Amino acid sequence: MGVRTLRGLLAVATVCFAFGGCSSSSGGVNATEKDFSIHLASSSASSGDVTFHVKNGGPSPHEFVVFKTDLTEANLPTTKKAGAIIVNETGPGLTHIDEISGLNKGDSKDLTVNLMPGKYVVICNLPTHYQLGMHAAFTVK
Repeated sequence: MGVRTLRGLLAVATVCFAFGGCSSSSGGVNATEKDFSIHLASSSASSGDVTFHVKNGGPSPHEFVVFKTDLTEANLPTTKKAGAIIVNETGPGLTHIDEISGLNKGDSKDLTVNLMPGKYVVICNLPTHYQLGMHAAFTVK
C-alpha cells in the first residue's frame, strides 16, 4: 500500500472519528437523539452483532429502543400511558429486541444487539417522544 493510500485512509478515519458520521466495518452505528429526532449515521448494517453508539444531544432525557418489524416507522401500534401516547412495545407486528433507558442530556451509551436480516425501527418511547418524531427506520442485510 502506497503512502498516498495510507494518507487517504487516515483522513477518512479521522473524519469519521471526529464527526461521528461513519459506521464501522464491525457493524457500529452512531445514533444521536435530541428533542425530537433520532439521527442514524447509517440506515443499514450487515447481520450479526451491531453496536449502536447512542448520544443524547438533549435537552430532555431519552431512551433508545430497537424493534424488529415490517411496519413503517411512523405506524407502530400505540397506547396511552398517563394520558400520553407511547408505542405499545408488545403490540402486533413488533418484536422488542433491546433498549437503553435513562439517557440524560450529554450521556453516551453503547447497545450491542445480534440482528438477523430484516427491517427494524429505533425509537424513544418516553411519553409523546415517538409521536413527536423520535423514530428511525433501520435495515439489516
